[in-house]
Amino acid sequence: MKKIYALALCLSMTTVMAKDIDERKILSLNEMQRNHILTEMRALLQGAQQILYALSEEDMMAVARHARMLGKEMTHKGEDHLRSVLPENFMQLGMSVHQSFDQIAADAETLKNPKHTLIQLSHTMQHCITCHAAYQIRTTELPAKAENHPAHHN
Repeated sequence: MKKIYALALCLSMTTVMAKDIDERKILSLNEMQRNHILTEMRALLQGAQQILYALSEEDMMAVARHARMLGKEMTHKGEDHLRSVLPENFMQLGMSVHQSFDQIAADAETLKNPKHTLIQLSHTMQHCITCHAAYQIRTTELPAKAENHPAHHN
């Protein structure tokens, strides 16, 4: 009976471990590309926090200002080097996030409705969750001929 219990325990542990396998799509990027994307993601997270704080103060002009900085204004030509290495769906998710922040900024200025903005921010953050659930970044060696693109975000 102990052997059956031990076998059942081993099988259940294998099942639990199999569920822990990361099945997200791998994005193979060089260190410079990885840093560019992670820097932008951190800026988006920091901006979302600033929007939440401004909402808590009911300062809709600050909401608009922070959201606009995360909109299409945040995208740069330096990101063109990523188009050839990133899946189209990843790029579309990223652009939808920037477009959402532009809409948040516009609505914050015109509607001045914190609850509406919270709902918009929640929907925008869902794009982030979708992307993080679908993709993971793995670093590759930087090719010898790779161009050096400066970081565009602080």
